[in-house]
Amino acid sequence: MNVRIAAMLLVGMVASSQGYAKKYPLAATSVVPAARGKIETGKDKNGNTKLKLEAEHLAEPGKLSPPKTAYVVWLQEKDAAPETQGQLRVDKNLKGTFETTTPLKSFDVFVTAESDPASKQPNGTEVFRVTVQD
Repeated sequence: MNVRIAAMLLVGMVASSQGYAKKYPLAATSVVPAARGKIETGKDKNGNTKLKLEAEHLAEPGKLSPPKTAYVVWLQEKDAAPETQGQLRVDKNLKGTFETTTPLKSFDVFVTAESDPASKQPNGTEVFRVTVQD
């Protein structure tokens, strides 16, 4: 019986170690002053950084001044070029979520409002930024 309990505890500890462990608040810029957000990070089974971004009160990109097409998430290591991760889509409740996994351990995460969501360089206005150190 004790072996069974110990095994269940071990499975629970392993499962929780692969969840999200650290939280970082996202600082919104004056472009979207009412917006709030956070990033949660953790490790996957390969030691990569899992990242979950959640935002709320984020204006639809087409209602920004000037209007944009999409919000794009970027990761950038120190002294390196930013790398696009994809779009942060905003729903009708002005909330958005985005998840990705990266081998990076210390990097900036930022979100820009872009006219071209397929852009390879951030050209639009920055709306969120935070430094992650896992």
